[in-house]
Amino acid sequence: MALTLSPVLAGAVFSGVPSSCLRRSAISSLHPPQRHSSTTNRTVRASLRLGPLIWPWDKVKVGPLSVSPMGFGTWAWGNQLLWGYQESMDMVLQDAFNLALKNGINFFDTADSYGTGRLNGQSEKLLGKFISEFPGPMNVTENVVIATKFAAYPWRLTPGQFVNACKSSLDRLQVDKIGIGQLHWSTANYAPLQEKALWDGLVAMYEKDLVQAVGVSNYGPKQLIKIHDYLTTRGVPLCSAQVQFSLLSMGPEQMELKQVCDSLGIRVIAYSPLGLGMLTGKYNTSTLPRGPRALLFRQILPGLAPLLSFLRRIAQARGKTMSQVAINWCICKGTIPIPGIKSVKHVEENLGSLGWRLNSDEILELESAAQASTKKMVQNIFQTA
Repeated sequence: MALTLSPVLAGAVFSGVPSSCLRRSAISSLHPPQRHSSTTNRTVRASLRLGPLIWPWDKVKVGPLSVSPMGFGTWAWGNQLLWGYQESMDMVLQDAFNLALKNGINFFDTADSYGTGRLNGQSEKLLGKFISEFPGPMNVTENVVIATKFAAYPWRLTPGQFVNACKSSLDRLQVDKIGIGQLHWSTANYAPLQEKALWDGLVAMYEKDLVQAVGVSNYGPKQLIKIHDYLTTRGVPLCSAQVQFSLLSMGPEQMELKQVCDSLGIRVIAYSPLGLGMLTGKYNTSTLPRGPRALLFRQILPGLAPLLSFLRRIAQARGKTMSQVAINWCICKGTIPIPGIKSVKHVEENLGSLGWRLNSDEILELESAAQASTKKMVQNIFQTA
């Protein structure tokens, strides 16, 4: 049964792509800035405790970079419409960031479009601030890696404009170089001429040494091959493809994309690994989240009984939570999941996804249950074929 989600709402609930664009048609090599003197005497809050570190041999490669097997997404940092962000939350977000670093997470994903209205770019600003004010050893922040995405806004029509967007992100992030500069979505379906200019913008960022590597987001398998081949002719390796990927988003196109990435040496970064929260076990038809997600959850949750039942069963047997099992499945599939975080509790919960692996029987059970479920996650309408 098809979902009756409006295009504007669909644009709002996936990957931070601004719905206004619909209406109109690091990983990072860090050199932290000088710390503020107020940070030196700052009391380290109780949440900054040292946990099980991710050892160097646990890290995975994304192009030339080594990152933790799970990263954290920062879409909620500044988003009032979907995630209810308020500036009073900043200290809580900083505690969450600090705890993640203390526990070995060194990969954070953001975008220049993250943030509602006047808060546009807020996610990058907060990430840069939190890095510069981290009260732990400086060698910890030196190993932080950031990926940010540049929006394919209609007014970004030339490579130079895309390069300027990158420079603005550098300023907000307070870094000298961004690790992975990503094209947030493809314009091939509605502005193919703009697409080529944006590709050349990625090349220019790389050649000007503003980014350490380049990636894309919301690209389907066919368009991914095209940009990979084009960048190869320009001497620029494509290191990552960020897409919606989870037990709710494992249809033929997503699995084909994964196969293409594996064959080309491109790492898949899995956003929405918890299906916007539907795989956490916290919601049902009588307990729904606030805001636009409620409509989506009300339509999909009733058809997820087989999957949620198996998730719960495996979680209980493993002594884990349903969220941890769902994220671990993404890791077992060779992707880097980037669940969003808004609190210390979120960090603590998601860290439980690491240090263990589902076995092959459990993976098959989960995938069979996902296929048996009558509802699937709405595919991001910005993803190309």
